[in-house]
Amino acid sequence: MHVLVLAGGLSAERDVSLRSGRRVADALRTERPDWEVQVADVDASLLTLLGDHRPDCIVPLLHGAAGEDGALRDVLESLGIPFVGSGAAACRLAFDKPIAKELVSGAGLRTPDSVAIPQSTFRELGAASVLEAVVGRIGLPMVVKPTRGGSALGASIVHRESDLPAAMVGAFAYADSVLMEQFIAGTEVSIGVFERDGDVLALSGVEIVPEGELYDYSARYTAGTTEFFCPARLSEDQEMQAQAMALNVHVLLGLRDWSRTDLIIDSDGQPWFLEVNVAPGMTETSLYPQALSAADVSLGSVMAELTEAAAAR
Repeated sequence: MHVLVLAGGLSAERDVSLRSGRRVADALRTERPDWEVQVADVDASLLTLLGDHRPDCIVPLLHGAAGEDGALRDVLESLGIPFVGSGAAACRLAFDKPIAKELVSGAGLRTPDSVAIPQSTFRELGAASVLEAVVGRIGLPMVVKPTRGGSALGASIVHRESDLPAAMVGAFAYADSVLMEQFIAGTEVSIGVFERDGDVLALSGVEIVPEGELYDYSARYTAGTTEFFCPARLSEDQEMQAQAMALNVHVLLGLRDWSRTDLIIDSDGQPWFLEVNVAPGMTETSLYPQALSAADVSLGSVMAELTEAAAAR
């Protein structure tokens, strides 16, 4: 089988994507030594490459815009090339945080109260008035982050109203709209999901304990700056509720093959949905591989299964 791993791209998460791609390619080569596994960037030469040497399956490991917003997958679907992961339409739903939260909330799952505001609204109505209204609804502290994107780029926790303008500027650097979300104190947990033989399975939760208050870009990808516990230090009931929420989100949004849902477990042991990722990071410090390792499942075996299933479609 000829497998093409796509990594890189032009998003702010390019470096993470390159590291994820190399790791998955190496795992596939180890698991299936008879396969031809190639890694390619996403640039003007990609379509020529696909035309000259059409792969049996593509593994998209691009993070951020273009990689997770459904655009690239639209192209792959148009070309009729099988790929691992969710289809274009489902990716668009998952990548847009306010839309994903709206669908999840509408299904009766907990998610923090939030307001999504484009930059144009601040210009038209006045930043001070808009921020005052949002604080009156959501209260402080709150989480400010771009409505689209990953790796916590542009995200911050705001405790004082005077710190809001700087937080908004930081978030607008990565998107045209900002999500202002109720802060839920508790334990941050990530749940990986993958499909096997028609079943949707949840891995054990990975508990995240960063050095600072926020599990930001540096805490995610700098070894030693975050402590992880897998399985997460949850009661059996809390773990089951968290896994059930991740499974529900995966099915509700029409996701496929694999996903990773990020949650907060509050002081009452209740899970709150934060966001879902259709192309989880696969670096040495990423959460999904840690959950696989804790389950005594190799990264290569899972990726090979998903690749074979995608090629068969």
